[in-house]
Amino acid sequence: MSALTSTLFARSVRQLSQRHPRALFAAGRRYASTKHPKGFAPPTQADLDELRASVQEFTRREITEELAQKTDQINEFPNDLWRKFGEAGFLGPTADEEYGGLAMGYQAHCVILEELSRASGSIGLSYAAHSQLCVNQLSLNGSAEQKAKYLPGLISGEQIGALAMSEHSAGSDVVSMRTTAKEVDGGYVLNGTKMWITNGPDAHIIVVYAKTQPDAASKGITAFIVETTAKGFSVAQKLDKFGMRGSNTGELVFEDVFVPKENVLGEVNKGVRVLMEGLDLERLVLSAGPLGLMQASLDNALPYTHQRKQFGQPIAHNQLIQGKLADMYTKYRASSAFTYSVARHIDESHENPDIKTQDCAGAILYAAERASEVAADAVQLMGGMGYMNEVPVGRILRDAKLYEIGAGTSEVRRMVIGRAFNKEYKDA
Repeated sequence: MSALTSTLFARSVRQLSQRHPRALFAAGRRYASTKHPKGFAPPTQADLDELRASVQEFTRREITEELAQKTDQINEFPNDLWRKFGEAGFLGPTADEEYGGLAMGYQAHCVILEELSRASGSIGLSYAAHSQLCVNQLSLNGSAEQKAKYLPGLISGEQIGALAMSEHSAGSDVVSMRTTAKEVDGGYVLNGTKMWITNGPDAHIIVVYAKTQPDAASKGITAFIVETTAKGFSVAQKLDKFGMRGSNTGELVFEDVFVPKENVLGEVNKGVRVLMEGLDLERLVLSAGPLGLMQASLDNALPYTHQRKQFGQPIAHNQLIQGKLADMYTKYRASSAFTYSVARHIDESHENPDIKTQDCAGAILYAAERASEVAADAVQLMGGMGYMNEVPVGRILRDAKLYEIGAGTSEVRRMVIGRAFNKEYKDA
């Protein structure tokens, strides 16, 4: 059934392309978007609704509450899900069909991440690290040879992907990274450590950033495709986190790891360009994770408050409770509208992508903070039961907090938005 679902998705996209031939050819030539797959045409709302229904069917079957709870408790990702994700077609929503991707764009990617996160925040996060931080980076920046070599295995779920940028002393301050890549005959030798790397303990393929010219600041960083079977690569430790448990995260060590020159992603000393190429899109897609967590909070709080009786009536009939439920729902809907309006604009402008940093950073800034508030309200509404580990809302609250920290803190996102305005009005 999963393979059939994937086939239907691909057929839907092909039919969509046929309905919009200008997306494939303009004056006898293919359009040249650098952000979308070949032959991309924006999905219709019906396409996205069908996709959402398929993901919901998948999560009901494969990511039950029991599995989500177990993943959190034992802090271990259910790795059999990767192949199932691949069979369902979820791992390459923004990748070319020739490599097994759906070629459906960023709205579709947000839909998949939202619904997976609704079932399990940690499973959703690992999915995003694979499909956005690794697969989409390769799709945007990889050579034809690199895509042909790595994307099919990543999109099928046979291989797990990750991205390694952060270090102990280089989080938001990327340029201060210390991992180095020294040029040698036939390639480069990497030395250093990377910290807080999602999927790091399990990954087969990692996009790694290192300094090829240490004294050149941002102009001396290069991106590499590293296979974890390489001699000298190791996982120093798997990290024990407050939330997003089971989204396996680790400290990675590179000791004289040889990387062939053909595995340079993008250009030498242009790694920051590779990073920036996907950073806004990363922020946008990741903003769908908090949307799923807000939905999960409502999934728990709404039925509970209508079933739980005090003083002879459901507590949801109390105006204070109604007010909190109304605020939770409104925060979710406002966040969803923000994320999907930005994603839709990017998809619809695919022939000449219009991607605004302030919109992408704003989407995840707003959704992340609202998710923490909504999850905390869910705990409050469920009272004593909400504080018990046997119900999901405590886990949802712990998971939600990560989105205010990972992939750029809320404070950095505000700074990024402010700087985008500074740049816009520089010559005004």
